[in-house]
Amino acid sequence: MPFLKLGDRSVAYRDTGPATAPAVLLAHPLGMSQAVWDDVVAALSPRLRLISWDLPGHGASAPAGGALSADDLAAEALALLDALAIDTAHFVGTSIGGTVGQALMVKAPERLERVVLTNTGAVIGNAEAWQQRAARVRSEGLAAMAPELVERWFGPLFKQAHPEAVIGWQIQLGRGDDDSYARLCELLGETDFTGRLGHFQHPVQLLAGAADAATPPAALEALARELPAGTVTVLDDVGHVPAVEAANALAEHLAAWLAPAGAEPPVAYEDGLTVRKSVLGAEHVERASTNASTLDAPFQSMITRMAWGEVWGNPDLSHVQRSLITVSILAALGRDGELVLHLNAARRIGVTEAQLRQALTHVAIYAGVPAANHAFKLAKDNGWGEVA
Repeated sequence: MPFLKLGDRSVAYRDTGPATAPAVLLAHPLGMSQAVWDDVVAALSPRLRLISWDLPGHGASAPAGGALSADDLAAEALALLDALAIDTAHFVGTSIGGTVGQALMVKAPERLERVVLTNTGAVIGNAEAWQQRAARVRSEGLAAMAPELVERWFGPLFKQAHPEAVIGWQIQLGRGDDDSYARLCELLGETDFTGRLGHFQHPVQLLAGAADAATPPAALEALARELPAGTVTVLDDVGHVPAVEAANALAEHLAAWLAPAGAEPPVAYEDGLTVRKSVLGAEHVERASTNASTLDAPFQSMITRMAWGEVWGNPDLSHVQRSLITVSILAALGRDGELVLHLNAARRIGVTEAQLRQALTHVAIYAGVPAANHAFKLAKDNGWGEVA
Protein backbone atom coordinates (compact mmCIF):
# COMPACT_ATOMS: atom_id res chain seq x y z
CA MET A 1 0.00 0.00 0.00
CA PRO A 2 1.49 3.39 -0.95
CA PHE A 3 1.62 6.37 1.41
CA LEU A 4 1.55 10.12 0.84
CA LYS A 5 3.21 12.62 3.18
CA LEU A 6 0.95 15.58 3.99
CA GLY A 7 2.69 17.93 6.40
CA ASP A 8 3.57 15.82 9.41
CA ARG A 9 1.00 13.13 8.56
CA SER A 10 1.27 9.95 6.53
CA VAL A 11 -1.81 9.13 4.46
CA ALA A 12 -2.46 5.63 3.11
CA TYR A 13 -4.00 5.35 -0.33
CA ARG A 14 -4.61 2.92 -3.19
CA ASP A 15 -4.50 3.57 -6.94
CA THR A 16 -6.11 0.71 -8.90
CA GLY A 17 -6.97 0.33 -12.57
CA PRO A 18 -5.56 1.59 -15.89
CA ALA A 19 -3.58 4.82 -15.54
CA THR A 20 -5.24 6.23 -18.67
CA ALA A 21 -8.82 5.38 -17.62
CA PRO A 22 -11.13 8.03 -16.14
CA ALA A 23 -10.11 8.67 -12.53
CA VAL A 24 -12.56 8.17 -9.67
CA LEU A 25 -11.86 9.37 -6.13
CA LEU A 26 -13.52 7.22 -3.43
CA ALA A 27 -14.15 8.60 0.10
CA HIS A 28 -15.16 6.14 2.83
CA PRO A 29 -17.61 6.49 5.76
CA LEU A 30 -16.77 7.53 9.32
CA GLY A 31 -15.28 4.70 11.38
CA MET A 32 -14.48 2.50 8.39
CA SER A 33 -11.52 2.55 5.95
CA GLN A 34 -10.80 2.46 2.24
CA ALA A 35 -11.25 -1.33 2.48
CA VAL A 36 -14.97 -0.59 2.33
CA TRP A 37 -14.52 -0.16 -1.45
CA ASP A 38 -12.72 -3.47 -2.11
CA ASP A 39 -15.59 -5.29 -3.87
CA VAL A 40 -16.58 -2.20 -5.85
CA VAL A 41 -12.99 -1.64 -6.98
CA ALA A 42 -12.68 -5.28 -8.07
CA ALA A 43 -15.77 -4.89 -10.27
CA LEU A 44 -14.84 -1.54 -11.81
CA SER A 45 -11.04 -1.56 -12.08
CA PRO A 46 -10.95 -2.91 -15.67
CA ARG A 47 -12.78 0.25 -16.78
CA LEU A 48 -11.84 2.97 -14.30
CA ARG A 49 -8.86 4.26 -12.34
CA LEU A 50 -10.05 4.04 -8.73
CA ILE A 51 -8.26 6.04 -6.04
CA SER A 52 -9.15 5.65 -2.37
CA TRP A 53 -7.54 6.80 0.84
CA ASP A 54 -7.91 6.44 4.61
CA LEU A 55 -9.23 9.41 6.56
CA PRO A 56 -7.19 10.70 9.55
CA GLY A 57 -6.79 8.03 12.22
CA HIS A 58 -8.61 5.47 10.09
CA GLY A 59 -7.12 2.39 8.41
CA ALA A 60 -3.39 2.93 7.93
CA SER A 61 -3.43 6.77 7.91
CA ALA A 62 -1.80 8.70 10.75
CA PRO A 63 -4.05 10.31 13.39
CA ALA A 64 -5.26 13.88 13.12
CA GLY A 65 -2.88 16.42 14.57
CA GLY A 66 -5.59 18.87 15.62
CA ALA A 67 -9.09 20.09 14.85
CA LEU A 68 -10.46 19.17 11.43
CA SER A 69 -12.82 20.88 9.01
CA ALA A 70 -14.53 19.69 5.83
CA ASP A 71 -12.15 21.98 3.93
CA ASP A 72 -9.19 20.18 5.52
CA LEU A 73 -10.47 16.83 4.22
CA ALA A 74 -11.11 18.34 0.79
CA ALA A 75 -7.56 19.72 0.74
CA GLU A 76 -6.27 16.24 1.54
CA ALA A 77 -8.22 14.81 -1.40
CA LEU A 78 -6.86 17.51 -3.73
CA ALA A 79 -3.30 16.86 -2.53
CA LEU A 80 -3.75 13.19 -3.41
CA LEU A 81 -4.96 14.08 -6.92
CA ASP A 82 -2.02 16.49 -7.32
CA ALA A 83 0.48 13.85 -6.19
CA LEU A 84 -0.89 11.49 -8.84
CA ALA A 85 -0.89 14.25 -11.50
CA ILE A 86 -4.66 14.00 -12.00
CA ASP A 87 -6.31 17.23 -13.09
CA THR A 88 -9.96 16.18 -12.79
CA ALA A 89 -11.77 13.15 -11.42
CA HIS A 90 -15.18 11.71 -10.79
CA PHE A 91 -16.03 11.51 -7.08
CA VAL A 92 -17.86 8.90 -5.01
CA GLY A 93 -18.36 9.38 -1.27
CA THR A 94 -20.44 7.76 1.46
CA SER A 95 -21.51 9.38 4.76
CA ILE A 96 -18.67 11.69 5.81
CA GLY A 97 -17.18 10.80 2.42
CA GLY A 98 -20.19 12.62 0.97
CA THR A 99 -19.32 15.59 3.16
CA VAL A 100 -15.84 15.58 1.61
CA GLY A 101 -17.46 15.56 -1.83
CA GLN A 102 -19.64 18.57 -1.00
CA ALA A 103 -16.60 20.44 0.32
CA LEU A 104 -14.85 19.76 -3.00
CA MET A 105 -17.92 20.97 -4.91
CA VAL A 106 -17.61 24.28 -3.06
CA LYS A 107 -13.81 24.53 -2.84
CA ALA A 108 -12.69 23.18 -6.23
CA PRO A 109 -15.60 22.46 -8.59
CA GLU A 110 -13.23 22.67 -11.56
CA ARG A 111 -11.46 19.51 -10.34
CA LEU A 112 -14.64 17.41 -10.38
CA GLU A 113 -16.60 15.74 -13.14
CA ARG A 114 -19.52 13.48 -12.25
CA VAL A 115 -20.31 13.03 -8.57
CA VAL A 116 -22.04 10.22 -6.68
CA LEU A 117 -22.92 10.80 -3.03
CA THR A 118 -24.45 8.03 -0.95
CA ASN A 119 -25.98 7.97 2.51
CA THR A 120 -25.13 11.55 3.36
CA GLY A 121 -26.74 14.99 3.53
CA ALA A 122 -26.12 18.71 3.34
CA VAL A 123 -26.17 18.40 7.11
CA ILE A 124 -25.93 15.05 8.93
CA GLY A 125 -27.61 14.70 12.31
CA ASN A 126 -27.33 17.60 14.76
CA ALA A 127 -24.48 19.32 16.54
CA GLU A 128 -25.50 18.27 20.05
CA ALA A 129 -25.61 14.56 19.19
CA TRP A 130 -22.18 14.72 17.50
CA GLN A 131 -20.68 16.53 20.47
CA GLN A 132 -22.07 13.88 22.80
CA ARG A 133 -20.65 11.07 20.67
CA ALA A 134 -17.24 12.76 20.53
CA ALA A 135 -17.19 13.07 24.31
CA ARG A 136 -18.18 9.44 24.78
CA VAL A 137 -15.51 8.20 22.35
CA ARG A 138 -12.86 10.13 24.24
CA SER A 139 -14.00 8.77 27.61
CA GLU A 140 -15.05 5.20 26.70
CA GLY A 141 -12.97 4.45 23.56
CA LEU A 142 -13.98 3.10 20.16
CA ALA A 143 -13.34 -0.52 21.14
CA ALA A 144 -16.04 -0.31 23.85
CA MET A 145 -18.49 1.56 21.62
CA ALA A 146 -17.91 -0.46 18.43
CA PRO A 147 -20.85 -2.90 18.82
CA GLU A 148 -23.27 -0.01 19.36
CA LEU A 149 -21.94 2.07 16.47
CA VAL A 150 -21.66 -0.75 13.92
CA GLU A 151 -25.24 -1.77 14.74
CA ARG A 152 -26.33 1.47 13.02
CA TRP A 153 -24.31 0.89 9.88
CA PHE A 154 -26.10 -2.05 8.28
CA GLY A 155 -29.67 -2.97 7.42
CA PRO A 156 -31.48 -5.91 9.07
CA LEU A 157 -31.10 -8.27 6.11
CA PHE A 158 -27.33 -7.80 5.92
CA LYS A 159 -26.87 -8.22 9.67
CA GLN A 160 -28.87 -11.43 9.62
CA ALA A 161 -27.10 -12.87 6.57
CA HIS A 162 -23.54 -11.77 7.45
CA PRO A 163 -22.99 -11.74 11.23
CA GLU A 164 -19.29 -12.44 10.69
CA ALA A 165 -18.94 -9.23 8.65
CA VAL A 166 -20.61 -7.23 11.41
CA ILE A 167 -18.12 -8.60 13.93
CA GLY A 168 -15.24 -7.92 11.54
CA TRP A 169 -16.21 -4.27 11.16
CA GLN A 170 -16.56 -3.96 14.94
CA ILE A 171 -12.96 -5.14 15.28
CA GLN A 172 -11.83 -2.72 12.57
CA LEU A 173 -13.61 0.21 14.20
CA GLY A 174 -12.16 -0.67 17.61
CA ARG A 175 -8.64 -0.31 16.20
CA GLY A 176 -9.23 3.28 15.05
CA ASP A 177 -7.79 6.35 16.72
CA ASP A 178 -10.25 7.64 19.34
CA ASP A 179 -9.26 11.30 19.11
CA SER A 180 -9.37 11.39 15.29
CA TYR A 181 -12.82 9.82 15.30
CA ALA A 182 -13.98 12.34 17.90
CA ARG A 183 -12.62 15.24 15.86
CA LEU A 184 -14.47 14.00 12.79
CA CYS A 185 -17.66 13.80 14.86
CA GLU A 186 -17.12 17.44 15.83
CA LEU A 187 -16.53 18.29 12.18
CA LEU A 188 -19.89 16.77 11.22
CA GLY A 189 -21.60 18.71 13.99
CA GLU A 190 -20.21 21.96 12.59
CA THR A 191 -20.77 21.31 8.86
CA ASP A 192 -23.83 22.42 6.89
CA PHE A 193 -23.81 22.87 3.11
CA THR A 194 -27.37 24.18 2.91
CA GLY A 195 -27.47 27.03 0.40
CA ARG A 196 -23.85 26.53 -0.71
CA LEU A 197 -24.12 24.06 -3.60
CA GLY A 198 -26.28 25.88 -6.13
CA HIS A 199 -23.33 26.81 -8.34
CA PHE A 200 -22.28 23.20 -9.01
CA GLN A 201 -23.54 22.39 -12.51
CA HIS A 202 -22.16 18.88 -13.06
CA PRO A 203 -24.56 15.94 -12.69
CA VAL A 204 -24.79 14.51 -9.17
CA GLN A 205 -26.32 11.12 -8.46
CA LEU A 206 -27.55 10.60 -4.90
CA LEU A 207 -28.04 7.08 -3.55
CA ALA A 208 -30.02 6.41 -0.38
CA GLY A 209 -30.48 3.22 1.62
CA ALA A 210 -34.09 2.40 2.36
CA ALA A 211 -33.01 0.88 5.70
CA ASP A 212 -30.59 3.68 6.65
CA ALA A 213 -31.53 5.24 9.99
CA ALA A 214 -28.53 7.60 10.10
CA THR A 215 -29.09 9.32 6.72
CA PRO A 216 -32.54 8.21 5.51
CA PRO A 217 -33.83 8.84 1.98
CA ALA A 218 -35.33 12.13 3.15
CA ALA A 219 -31.81 13.44 3.81
CA LEU A 220 -30.76 12.67 0.23
CA GLU A 221 -33.96 14.20 -1.14
CA ALA A 222 -33.24 17.39 0.80
CA LEU A 223 -29.69 17.40 -0.58
CA ALA A 224 -31.05 16.98 -4.13
CA ARG A 225 -33.05 20.17 -3.68
CA GLU A 226 -29.76 22.00 -3.04
CA LEU A 227 -28.32 20.89 -6.39
CA PRO A 228 -29.08 22.11 -9.92
CA ALA A 229 -28.59 18.59 -11.35
CA GLY A 230 -29.15 16.10 -8.51
CA THR A 231 -31.16 12.88 -8.83
CA VAL A 232 -32.05 10.42 -6.05
CA THR A 233 -32.18 6.62 -6.25
CA VAL A 234 -33.22 4.52 -3.24
CA LEU A 235 -31.60 1.10 -2.77
CA ASP A 236 -34.02 -1.41 -1.25
CA ASP A 237 -33.02 -3.25 1.95
CA VAL A 238 -29.73 -1.33 2.20
CA GLY A 239 -28.56 0.50 5.31
CA HIS A 240 -25.78 3.07 5.62
CA VAL A 241 -22.97 1.33 3.69
CA PRO A 242 -24.00 0.17 0.19
CA ALA A 243 -20.36 -0.57 -0.78
CA VAL A 244 -20.50 -3.44 1.75
CA GLU A 245 -24.18 -4.37 1.80
CA ALA A 246 -24.86 -4.18 -1.94
CA ALA A 247 -21.48 -3.94 -3.67
CA ASN A 248 -22.71 -5.41 -6.97
CA ALA A 249 -25.70 -3.08 -7.16
CA LEU A 250 -23.52 -0.08 -6.31
CA ALA A 251 -20.92 -1.10 -8.90
CA GLU A 252 -23.65 -1.35 -11.55
CA HIS A 253 -24.90 2.13 -10.70
CA LEU A 254 -21.37 3.55 -10.84
CA ALA A 255 -20.55 1.78 -14.10
CA ALA A 256 -23.70 3.12 -15.76
CA TRP A 257 -23.06 6.62 -14.43
CA LEU A 258 -19.29 6.90 -14.80
CA ALA A 259 -18.26 4.31 -17.43
CA PRO A 260 -21.03 3.20 -19.80
CA ALA A 261 -20.45 -0.30 -21.18
CA GLY A 262 -20.28 0.75 -24.81
CA ALA A 263 -19.82 3.96 -26.73
CA GLU A 264 -22.72 4.68 -29.09
CA PRO A 265 -21.71 6.68 -32.18
CA PRO A 266 -21.28 9.51 -32.69
CA VAL A 267 -18.79 10.23 -29.93
CA ALA A 268 -18.04 13.89 -29.27
CA TYR A 269 -14.71 15.18 -30.59
CA GLU A 270 -13.69 16.39 -27.12
CA ASP A 271 -14.21 12.91 -25.64
CA GLY A 272 -11.97 11.37 -28.29
CA LEU A 273 -9.38 14.10 -27.79
CA THR A 274 -9.21 13.33 -24.06
CA VAL A 275 -8.54 9.63 -24.73
CA ARG A 276 -6.01 10.42 -27.48
CA LYS A 277 -4.03 12.69 -25.14
CA SER A 278 -4.12 10.16 -22.30
CA VAL A 279 -2.61 7.43 -24.50
CA LEU A 280 -0.26 9.31 -26.86
CA GLY A 281 0.55 12.25 -24.60
CA ALA A 282 -0.76 15.80 -24.81
CA GLU A 283 2.44 17.09 -26.45
CA HIS A 284 2.18 14.69 -29.41
CA VAL A 285 -1.53 15.37 -29.94
CA GLU A 286 -1.08 19.13 -29.73
CA ARG A 287 1.80 18.91 -32.22
CA ALA A 288 -0.36 16.91 -34.63
CA SER A 289 -3.19 19.43 -34.30
CA THR A 290 -0.83 22.38 -34.79
CA ASN A 291 0.67 20.81 -37.92
CA ALA A 292 -2.71 20.01 -39.43
CA SER A 293 -3.50 21.87 -42.66
CA THR A 294 -6.65 22.38 -44.65
CA LEU A 295 -5.79 19.08 -46.34
CA ASP A 296 -5.71 16.82 -43.29
CA ALA A 297 -7.61 18.72 -40.56
CA PRO A 298 -10.88 16.85 -41.33
CA PHE A 299 -8.92 13.58 -41.24
CA GLN A 300 -7.44 14.45 -37.82
CA SER A 301 -10.95 15.19 -36.57
CA MET A 302 -12.27 11.89 -37.94
CA ILE A 303 -9.60 9.72 -36.30
CA THR A 304 -9.98 11.59 -33.03
CA ARG A 305 -13.71 10.85 -32.97
CA MET A 306 -13.67 7.35 -34.43
CA ALA A 307 -10.35 5.73 -33.50
CA TRP A 308 -9.90 7.43 -30.13
CA GLY A 309 -13.47 8.20 -29.13
CA GLU A 310 -15.44 5.20 -30.35
CA VAL A 311 -12.74 2.49 -30.30
CA TRP A 312 -10.12 3.39 -27.68
CA GLY A 313 -12.79 5.19 -25.65
CA ASN A 314 -14.95 2.08 -25.32
CA PRO A 315 -14.25 0.61 -21.86
CA ASP A 316 -14.99 -3.02 -22.78
CA LEU A 317 -11.21 -3.43 -23.29
CA SER A 318 -8.56 -1.65 -21.22
CA HIS A 319 -6.08 0.71 -22.86
CA VAL A 320 -3.29 -1.78 -22.21
CA GLN A 321 -5.24 -4.50 -24.03
CA ARG A 322 -5.97 -2.16 -26.95
CA SER A 323 -2.31 -1.14 -27.07
CA LEU A 324 -1.16 -4.74 -27.39
CA ILE A 325 -3.73 -5.40 -30.13
CA THR A 326 -2.66 -2.27 -32.00
CA VAL A 327 1.05 -3.05 -31.78
CA SER A 328 0.44 -6.59 -32.98
CA ILE A 329 -1.61 -5.49 -36.00
CA LEU A 330 0.88 -2.79 -36.99
CA ALA A 331 3.78 -5.25 -36.64
CA ALA A 332 1.98 -7.80 -38.78
CA LEU A 333 1.24 -5.21 -41.46
CA GLY A 334 4.70 -3.65 -41.35
CA ARG A 335 3.44 -0.14 -40.66
CA ASP A 336 6.70 1.08 -39.14
CA GLY A 337 5.85 4.74 -38.51
CA GLU A 338 2.65 4.00 -36.63
CA LEU A 339 4.29 1.03 -34.91
CA VAL A 340 7.02 3.23 -33.42
CA LEU A 341 4.37 5.70 -32.24
CA HIS A 342 2.42 2.95 -30.53
CA LEU A 343 5.50 1.26 -29.07
CA ASN A 344 6.25 4.55 -27.32
CA ALA A 345 2.62 4.90 -26.26
CA ALA A 346 2.61 1.33 -24.91
CA ARG A 347 5.51 2.11 -22.60
CA ARG A 348 3.82 5.36 -21.54
CA ILE A 349 0.56 3.73 -20.46
CA GLY A 350 2.12 0.84 -18.57
CA VAL A 351 2.52 -2.10 -20.98
CA THR A 352 5.25 -4.28 -19.51
CA GLU A 353 8.21 -5.73 -21.34
CA ALA A 354 6.84 -9.24 -20.76
CA GLN A 355 3.47 -8.27 -22.28
CA LEU A 356 5.12 -6.74 -25.34
CA ARG A 357 7.35 -9.79 -25.76
CA GLN A 358 4.31 -12.07 -25.78
CA ALA A 359 2.42 -9.86 -28.24
CA LEU A 360 5.32 -9.84 -30.71
CA THR A 361 5.86 -13.58 -30.26
CA HIS A 362 2.20 -14.00 -31.14
CA VAL A 363 2.89 -12.02 -34.32
CA ALA A 364 5.66 -14.48 -35.20
CA ILE A 365 3.26 -17.42 -35.04
CA TYR A 366 0.32 -15.85 -36.89
CA ALA A 367 1.93 -13.28 -39.21
CA GLY A 368 5.45 -14.58 -39.74
CA VAL A 369 8.86 -14.55 -38.10
CA PRO A 370 10.26 -11.76 -40.33
CA ALA A 371 7.46 -9.38 -39.26
CA ALA A 372 8.02 -10.16 -35.59
CA ASN A 373 11.81 -9.95 -35.92
CA HIS A 374 11.53 -6.50 -37.48
CA ALA A 375 9.11 -5.36 -34.77
CA PHE A 376 11.48 -6.58 -32.03
CA LYS A 377 14.26 -4.53 -33.66
CA LEU A 378 12.10 -1.39 -33.76
CA ALA A 379 11.15 -1.91 -30.13
CA LYS A 380 14.80 -2.21 -29.07
CA ASP A 381 15.74 0.82 -31.18
CA ASN A 382 13.09 2.79 -29.27
CA GLY A 383 14.19 1.97 -25.77
CA TRP A 384 12.56 -1.37 -25.01
CA GLY A 385 14.67 -4.01 -23.26
CA GLU A 386 18.11 -4.04 -21.70
CA VAL A 387 21.36 -5.64 -22.83
CA ALA A 388 21.32 -9.26 -21.65
